[in-house]
Amino acid sequence: MRGDLFRKLIARCLSIGLAVLAFLTAALTGATGWGLALAVAALAAAAVERRIRPGADTAAETTLIAAAVLVAYARRLDHGFDPALAATALALLGLVLLVGPLRQAGDLEVRTANLPVRSWAPLVATHLGDALLGLLAVVALAAAATLPALTALVAAVLVGAGAGAVGADLARRRFRPSASGGATARALRAYEPEFVLYFSAPPGSEYQVTMWLPYLERIGRPFLVVLREPEFLAPVAAATTAPVVYCPTLRALDEVLVPSLKAAFYVNHGAKNSHFIRFTQLTHVQLHHGDSDKAPSANPVSAIFDRIFVAGQAAIERYARVGVEIPAEKFVVVGRPQVESIEVRTERLPALTPRTVLYTPTWTGHHADADYCSLPVAEPLLRRLLDRGATVILRAHPYTTQNPASARQLGRLTELLAADRARTGRQHLWGAAASRDLSLVECVNRSDALVSDVSGVISDYLYSGKPFAVTDMGADGDAFTERFPLAAAGYVLRRNMADLDEVLDRLLDTDPLSAQRWETRRRYLGDFPAESYAEAFLAAARRELEPAGRTPTPRVGRPAAAEAAPLPTA
Repeated sequence: MRGDLFRKLIARCLSIGLAVLAFLTAALTGATGWGLALAVAALAAAAVERRIRPGADTAAETTLIAAAVLVAYARRLDHGFDPALAATALALLGLVLLVGPLRQAGDLEVRTANLPVRSWAPLVATHLGDALLGLLAVVALAAAATLPALTALVAAVLVGAGAGAVGADLARRRFRPSASGGATARALRAYEPEFVLYFSAPPGSEYQVTMWLPYLERIGRPFLVVLREPEFLAPVAAATTAPVVYCPTLRALDEVLVPSLKAAFYVNHGAKNSHFIRFTQLTHVQLHHGDSDKAPSANPVSAIFDRIFVAGQAAIERYARVGVEIPAEKFVVVGRPQVESIEVRTERLPALTPRTVLYTPTWTGHHADADYCSLPVAEPLLRRLLDRGATVILRAHPYTTQNPASARQLGRLTELLAADRARTGRQHLWGAAASRDLSLVECVNRSDALVSDVSGVISDYLYSGKPFAVTDMGADGDAFTERFPLAAAGYVLRRNMADLDEVLDRLLDTDPLSAQRWETRRRYLGDFPAESYAEAFLAAARRELEPAGRTPTPRVGRPAAAEAAPLPTA
């Protein structure tokens, strides 16, 4: 998180600094060429800032850049007062003042993908800032080439006309809304979705949705995905053929609540979930995006849902263990369908067989009491694994690089693996090769053992039957397995690494907890047949969509993508 803030601060300072320098150079010196060059550099910096800080107010630097370009333009023409240049200045000023409000108005409009709805105004409004920067670049080039000011005026009028059309359409939407609820509502009523996957989360969390989409599609009923943050629209739409709708306001949520909906599924405990749970005519089901002994997995907020789908009995006990009282009838044990493709190993590898170890450090969390990250002490672990001839798959949490210290520690580990790979030829994996090119299931299947921090990865790995070790990054000592019972089926690695050799001997060789691990597997992941493991979830989900007394029967919904290709998204 701190690394992200640092990048935003650098981008802001760079764009403002170059804009001020360009204006001062153009206005107070005779170096118009340098002034234009600095203005172009400031435009590039402003464009970068818009990528790093989407939705940021860049009116100040844009005004300074425009002033610098216009002053330099007037000096290069050297014609005295030029009406065309004055008109260009007025057009640019109007655009600078309009871009922010139009973008904000566009952000309040519904946007869709995989649905036959064409809504150009909100999308164009989002990119008006980019268009303004492009216009200023054109004016700067016209000034550098000493073209007539009429050239710049024509370009400004064209962009201004586009902005005016966007503003008129957004105003019509706001002050004269359609009596039938708008194009999105009409398209959804025609599509007749039976359930919705509702999602709100910080940037980089789309994996929470994508892990569930294949199983929601296998339910065999038409559904839609509702998002509350615009950055998720493109990646989620690319992962499904179901309609995806970005709803920025409560009124927008009212628009997607079509009569055919029966249930809503959630994958986290985001604060904005309450905006949709208010629709009491729906059955609200919490799925979670992982199963672990972390504190968030027993969040008291779970009590607001009508159903809580859990992987196994251990998840129900987890709530009781921390004093969260939830009626037993709300819980439904459905297993963890994402593990169905994990290969199960029932026999131990021969003693001298080279091992592949999957290491999955988690992130530092939002709060100190949720910091289970082992990266600060991981270097001795990796060195000892390499000394034992192990091949390492290093798959870090997606949020790891948001913390500068964690990013540096992760970088050091990748350097160790790269050096060992060059020296020994062992095919270690890290970075994109381990986290983007391979899924977690593929990493699990390639490995012979796991070293992980407290996280949902351990529950998934448990399904394989292979041994695992858990890092204890706190000061719990023997009480660690009381707080995190799943760790009792693995080998606990203390923060000071004092038991490192002992743990690795058990993990990679003797594995004395093999029998206990199978019993724990049943408690945490349910006792369902491997050949139809995901059916428990599918059957439970279908029951929530059926009126009381009816037998659930899957049917295939009409694919919205067949009616229209996904729309481009901001």
